[in-house]
Amino acid sequence: MQISVPLNDHQLLDDRFGKYATEMIADHPVRSFPITITDAPANTQAFALSFIDYDAVPVSGFAWIHWLATDIPGDWHTIPENASQELAGQFIQGNNSNAGGLVNGNPNITTGYVGPQPPDQTHQYTLVVYALDQPLKLTPGFWYNEFRRAVAEHTLAQATLELPSRA
Repeated sequence: MQISVPLNDHQLLDDRFGKYATEMIADHPVRSFPITITDAPANTQAFALSFIDYDAVPVSGFAWIHWLATDIPGDWHTIPENASQELAGQFIQGNNSNAGGLVNGNPNITTGYVGPQPPDQTHQYTLVVYALDQPLKLTPGFWYNEFRRAVAEHTLAQATLELPSRA
């Protein structure tokens, strides 16, 4: 299985999906990027994804979860741009790091996609897409620990992509 995300001319995630976006909620970018999925196993029933900034550890002390989603229909070969907002009822989204008790996040941005906002330098954001043998049926607003345990039991294939976003 392979995944791809369009990058700009500088080989970075386009500004409309991150720190310099014009579409913001509570000062956070909320327009999710499109993801193309190819060569998924034929028996894929659903997809799941995680989008995490491990480069945030020196800045915040922990990896920053930007997006968790599951039960994305298995016949989607593209997860469309802005799916986190416009198609939110068609799959299940989990809590991002704004939901954590140490962050005191705005409740309007605790689930679904919140884009990169690297404070210090360009960060590499890790996107992992999982092909699943069945939907996970997690509760909306699920946590990463629930996600990783459920995904581990039902993964047919997975693909990882590092996406740089500018500070």
